[in-house]
Amino acid sequence: MSHINNIIPKTVNPDLIKERSAATFDVEEFAAWWHGSVEKLKTKREIERAIFSDLEDGYGIDHEYMSHEDLYNSTVKKVAEAAPKLKALQQKLNPGGKDIWPGCLYRGLSFGLFPANHPLATHITMFVDVINGQGTPEQVEKWGKAAENCNIIGSYAQTELAHGTNVRGIETRADYDIRAGEFVLNTPNLEAYKWWPGGLGHTANHAMVVAQLYISGKHKGIQMFIVPLRDPETHMPLPGIDIGEIGKKMGMASVNQGFLGLKNVRIPRNNMLMKFAKVERDGTFTASPASRVNYLTMVFTRCLIVDLNAILLLEAATIATRYSAVRRQSPIEADGPEPQIIDHVTQRLKLFPEIATGIAYSLVAKHMWEMYDQTVLDANNGKFERLPDMHILSCALKVLCTTDGCAGIERLRLSTGGHGYHIVANLSNIYGNAVAAYTYEGENTVLLLQIGRALVKAWASFKQGKAPSSSYAYFESSMRLAEFPKWDNSWECIVRALQFTAAHKTRIAFENLSERIAAGQSQGMAANNTGIELTQAAELHGRQFVCQAFIEQITGSKAQNRSKALNEILENVLELFLVQTVLNNLSDILRFIHLTDADLKSLQRRLELSLEKFRPNAVAICDGFDFHDRVLNSVLGSYDGNVYPRLFDAAKRSTMNQKPVQKSFETYLKPLMKANL
Repeated sequence: MSHINNIIPKTVNPDLIKERSAATFDVEEFAAWWHGSVEKLKTKREIERAIFSDLEDGYGIDHEYMSHEDLYNSTVKKVAEAAPKLKALQQKLNPGGKDIWPGCLYRGLSFGLFPANHPLATHITMFVDVINGQGTPEQVEKWGKAAENCNIIGSYAQTELAHGTNVRGIETRADYDIRAGEFVLNTPNLEAYKWWPGGLGHTANHAMVVAQLYISGKHKGIQMFIVPLRDPETHMPLPGIDIGEIGKKMGMASVNQGFLGLKNVRIPRNNMLMKFAKVERDGTFTASPASRVNYLTMVFTRCLIVDLNAILLLEAATIATRYSAVRRQSPIEADGPEPQIIDHVTQRLKLFPEIATGIAYSLVAKHMWEMYDQTVLDANNGKFERLPDMHILSCALKVLCTTDGCAGIERLRLSTGGHGYHIVANLSNIYGNAVAAYTYEGENTVLLLQIGRALVKAWASFKQGKAPSSSYAYFESSMRLAEFPKWDNSWECIVRALQFTAAHKTRIAFENLSERIAAGQSQGMAANNTGIELTQAAELHGRQFVCQAFIEQITGSKAQNRSKALNEILENVLELFLVQTVLNNLSDILRFIHLTDADLKSLQRRLELSLEKFRPNAVAICDGFDFHDRVLNSVLGSYDGNVYPRLFDAAKRSTMNQKPVQKSFETYLKPLMKANL
């Protein structure tokens, strides 16, 4: 291969050595805290050594030069080769667990193994989980174990060509044939084709099809059906199945998203998931005891989205921060030397708030997982009271994390200048992975409107004198105040201010909605015309929750398990996040709360001070996330900081550079250059 041998030094860039030596806390303690314990950190590193040590040179970049078809087949090969390794590691390090197999197929380490993503993530995160969560014990026994072992591979087919977030609008139809004891599934029109499910194109041989159930012509709502798609031996599509992939996308090159059409496809009655809703042999239908129980799957997936998107943001922040510590440009003093660009305050403002945001969402995601586990436990015991609030909170967190994360990743890319535009910087791939989540599992604006409707409904109940649920308890505490108390600069003050603002934004949305209805508008038209107020209230509802949960994670009882030095670092991260949140929402806050000029100056000074305190520890904090170089897959963000040698090495690896003259020269370019135009 035509590239300079040994161009990348074996040493670490001196600027990064200097940064790491200046840290005021123990990076290993941070890493152990971040990953859950010293033992979990040790296990993670052992897994990385096992799965990354024998990857060939160029593993993380070669796929960029492959054809679409070759890339898919190469990725399937990588998955097939990784599976036995991961299973063996699971058995060795944590028998009976799922953190390595199948966990490494969809958690952070997967980006190192599968730099172009892979087509089994939907199978693991949704198909398997839905069977285990909403199937009967018999269904779990029949399909769950086979799916977990990848003896069958499935996808989750809900979204249609013309229907996505509006699940109730789905048109795929399942009619129960009482005589045969079978469901007959049909796609009634082109718009009803399933569209986007991961792995559906050429990988899955089963699908969890979400369809409208009809019995004797009567509609029984949305249900889920396990539908075989391909012959288990030949992998050819079964009769009545029209299936394929949807083509290249902005990112997720190897996820193999597909389309699916069904024509008179018959499946046994027991292929409908029946843990909650049931269809008896004679066609008797028993509805789910909670109308929203099917939302559990989406709640699970949204929690997973928050978890993964926070990690993607922190990956981008690590790349940009390490690069900013190595890159030198633009003297601060006219005749001074070129400083590390991280010394420019404006550069710090691009970097450090994104690190704080990623940490915030990652910790709040852990809180959400605890809430999800309790919600599932309650549902299994016939208690569904938590579902509505959990659904709304998961919507809010998904919206905020993906919105802030995508904007943050793009800011971080821009912070790296021209070099961040390189594919080998990996920021474009990280962005491509993150931005898709803005839309899937509920388009963000649609979710904000759902949250807004829930807020005005809760407000109406509150105005009738009914005690609000815990999610809306701040309505009561906020509306007891004739005006907001004097600003005292505390973190609690910030949360109360966000809650006070959210409560009043909800009040305004409720009042405007009510006025429009009173003026003769229908409920639907009035809600549409109140959409701006509803989405604004929804966003603030989410932000007050995130800030409140983040404070608890940093300052609550868990802080006792951390050293003073680490707590000081995390408290500054919290300070930066909270102050930035206030400054980003000042226009709404000032509408309801009086802040003096001194208060505003204080907030600005707090921002600048937190950035200054962050500076000596920025690289070390990113080291504490303990991202393996294979996971970051970035010439700008490698641990050794050898940015320029890695950039040049990557350029030399381009397939275009394997020959000095391209074939188009003689055929087209040379005649053009000799032509007398």
